Amino acid sequence: MSLTLASSTLCQTLAQGSASSIIDAMADDFPVIIVFGVMGLVGIIGIFFGTLSSVANTKEREKTKREMAAYVAEGSMTPADAERLLRSDKDDD
Repeated sequence: MSLTLASSTLCQTLAQGSASSIIDAMADDFPVIIVFGVMGLVGIIGIFFGTLSSVANTKEREKTKREMAAYVAEGSMTPADAERLLRSDKDDD
């Protein structure tokens, strides 16, 4: 029974020693950790807003297609003119 208690105490001591050495190592590199953390956060925010921008562009492009189809349907624009305008939009991307 005392052997189990001794090995348990030894394991706890080793675990605490490892944890303190890890904390000490992290304290030395704390500025580097902060820099990489901030860069990661900026990257995630950039990806998020880039995705939002792409969704908004696609939504507006589809709205334009619907409007062109309505103009063609009412006869105020020919299908050839609508097609030409929609193709010119793809060149801008």
